[in-house]
Amino acid sequence: MHIAMNTFAARGYNNASLAEIADRAGLTQAGVLHYFRSKALLLTSVLELRDQSGIEQLGAGRPQGLAFLRHLVDTALRNAEREGIVRLYAVLSAESVTDDHPAQDYFRDRYDGLRAFVADALREACELPDEDTETAENAANAVIAVMDGLQVQWLLAPGSVDMAASTDLVVTALLTSLAPHRFGPDGEIRPGG
Repeated sequence: MHIAMNTFAARGYNNASLAEIADRAGLTQAGVLHYFRSKALLLTSVLELRDQSGIEQLGAGRPQGLAFLRHLVDTALRNAEREGIVRLYAVLSAESVTDDHPAQDYFRDRYDGLRAFVADALREACELPDEDTETAENAANAVIAVMDGLQVQWLLAPGSVDMAASTDLVVTALLTSLAPHRFGPDGEIRPGG
């Protein structure tokens, strides 16, 4: 599975061949297809493995509110040590916008779920009213866009981009902007806030 992950990360879905993956794994194409039935199923299995490793790092439960937002910063820090996974995600998420890409539904669902998690965390941390969904969703989109954009920049120039520090700066600025009554200029919770 890791061989397929590295091949998809390096070449993208369309340019990666089952023959290359099979050869690198010491199998025949028929051997790979015995386990995965299709190249598209192999790709979805690789993406599920990526998600499973992220879920295992969370432990028993997903953090909520401010703890989830800090978890995003920690994720950016961990990603700086996982170039292959970051490259896989960056390449395939961009490639998935093309017609009939087999990972299009996966990424659409992933973004919908992540947007909901981040929006919920922002609503809770900033004590936003439930009816203020548009503000929370717009802020969540900004956080996700920053994190994804930082990954591309980091892949191109790792020594020039600190993904965790940049993510922390954006999260802190959003907290301060959305709830100045609750957060000070540095994003720390104010007494009584």
